[in-house]
Amino acid sequence: MDHDPGHDLDRTLGAVGHRLRALRQQREITLAELSEATGVSVSTLSRLESGARRPTLELLLPLARVHGVTLDELVDAPPTGDPRIHLRPVTMHGMTMLPLTRRAGGIQAYKLVIPADGRREPDPQTHEGYEWLYVLNGRLRVVLGEHDLVLSPGEAAEFDTRVPHWFGAAGTGPVEFLSLFGRQGERAHLRARPRGARPPEQSD
Repeated sequence: MDHDPGHDLDRTLGAVGHRLRALRQQREITLAELSEATGVSVSTLSRLESGARRPTLELLLPLARVHGVTLDELVDAPPTGDPRIHLRPVTMHGMTMLPLTRRAGGIQAYKLVIPADGRREPDPQTHEGYEWLYVLNGRLRVVLGEHDLVLSPGEAAEFDTRVPHWFGAAGTGPVEFLSLFGRQGERAHLRARPRGARPPEQSD
């Protein structure tokens, strides 16, 4: 009998609702309180927990941040008794995401791969947070509010995720890029120059 990866995905996504409800009950918070913290509506949260709504990356990212778990733990928890956190690829809607950070909370890093699929129509989403993108290979189409951009390898973008946004592969090949995701108001610590280096002189 052939192995059906689609069945495994459905089973994994179906278990997310139970984990979301268990995490919320452990924290002893209401759906309304969770909605206020994540920016996700109460009705959507309720449908996620019951399994009536398929989870998406845009919904799971703020929920993982609020619950203090990694996306990897939320989607596919390690076996009972195994204290290690296994970084596993997560595939949804044709997009593969590999968590690169092991710690919960703070800024999370991911590598994402989107195959070329000209049939995908932009479906912008919003959620609480702030995101940075860096393209490694291929060309990345970014729909951000009223803007429709194409980023090439070596190019980066940053934006408030409360602005409607969507990612896709531009061109004939897949696109690989890095994503840093932080909660609202959180910023990466950047060092513009080595210690002791003098700032460039400003011209008149």
